[in-house]
Amino acid sequence: MGKEVERKFLVKGEFAHLAKKETRIVQGYLCSVPERTVRVRIKGDAGYLTIKGIGNASGASRYEWEREIGVDEAEELLRICEPGVIDKIRYQVKAGEHTFEVDEFHGDNEGLIVAEVELDDEDDAFEKPQWLGEEVTGDVRYYNSMLMKTPYTTWK
Repeated sequence: MGKEVERKFLVKGEFAHLAKKETRIVQGYLCSVPERTVRVRIKGDAGYLTIKGIGNASGASRYEWEREIGVDEAEELLRICEPGVIDKIRYQVKAGEHTFEVDEFHGDNEGLIVAEVELDDEDDAFEKPQWLGEEVTGDVRYYNSMLMKTPYTTWK
């Protein structure tokens, strides 16, 4: 059990050539209420079950619990998830002392690219690469659990 601290940004420039790794992720939600989300994910060749609590006032910090499960179990759980699926490629991009997770969304969220950086504390300093755009930390529209319900391609 632990606390996740991350800041989230839109991406405004080229980053993929800097990636040291890329992985396809498909995920769904067994529960997506704001107070808690229960996510099922297939990331590459592994499955995961994740529970997240509600974020703090800034949206940068919240409770997170995650366990690896078999891909066959994850596939089974995905069949009973709420409607909507998240399909994305995650790129690992190092910038200074931190590694950004850059998600390029596909399907109903095509065109959206978001970068997250995990920190030890909300106020930690980190290098901001030039491809990093507007900060959207705490903007619930960019939570994967919300993108499942109101996909990016439906935004006006």
